[in-house]
Parts: sequence; structure tokens; C-alpha cells
Amino acid sequence: MNKQDVLDQILSVLSTELASLTRAAQGAFAAATDPDSKAENKYDTRTLEASYVARGQAQRVAELQQAVQAFGALSGSALEPGAAITLGALVNLETPEERAHYFLGPFAGGTEIVHEGKEIVVITPASALGQKLMGRREGETIALRPGVSANVAAVR
Repeated sequence: MNKQDVLDQILSVLSTELASLTRAAQGAFAAATDPDSKAENKYDTRTLEASYVARGQAQRVAELQQAVQAFGALSGSALEPGAAITLGALVNLETPEERAHYFLGPFAGGTEIVHEGKEIVVITPASALGQKLMGRREGETIALRPGVSANVAAVR
């Protein structure tokens, strides 16, 4: 699995989402500032509601812009053998039942991609799993939950 290809695919997903959300935010802003959406009486809250939507979407656009910028700054180079897991690592965890693939990213936790037929989930260092993985090395074991452990099978 090529780490740079995984990083490029994550960036593509985030950029597509950013473009879509930017268009939606522009539409929400237009609706909030449209003279036709002026309150007809003191109980009419259309303009206020539209402004809340526009503000929320603008904040999400700013977060996605930050995520795209942060992912763009990550290196797609593989980590040295035996290196500790850090931001930008591609990690494979094995349990007796399954093998899971994670990309430790600065933002966008929960983003999922499928690369070479394998599902890869972005996690952040702030997540519970991210905290457990930071600083670990290939071959180490981590506790996922009581009674369930995973082996760090590969780190790239």
C-alpha cells in the first residue's frame, strides 16, 4: 500500500467535500441576505434561521480548508522501519478477527476511503485510538477495550 497514494486520495475526498460545501455555504449566504427573505412580522424567523445555517456552513468550510491545508503539508514518504507512530502514519492493526487500516491525520477524523480494496479510516491524535497509537511501534500490542487487544502489524 503506497502511503502517498492514500494521502492523495484523502486529499481528493476532502477537496471534493470542500467544493460542495463552499457552494452550499454561498447559497445559504445568498438566502440569508436576500431582500425577499425579510421578516413579514415579529414572529417570522426565516432570516434568522437562514443566517444560522450560513454561519454554520461558513465555519465548516473554514475547518475543511484548514484540513486540506494540513493534509497537503504531510509527507507521503514511508516511515523508517522501527519508527514510532506519529502524525501522518499509516497503521495496520490486527485482532484475532480482523485487520484494520488507519491513517493518523491532523483533522477530518472519521473520513473513510477505500484504497486497493481496503477501507482506511482517518483518526486524529485526539481520538481514543489515536492516543493509544501515538509513540507505539510495529510489533507492539495495544488494548482496544477490556479483553480485546490489537497488534500493530505495520507502520508506514
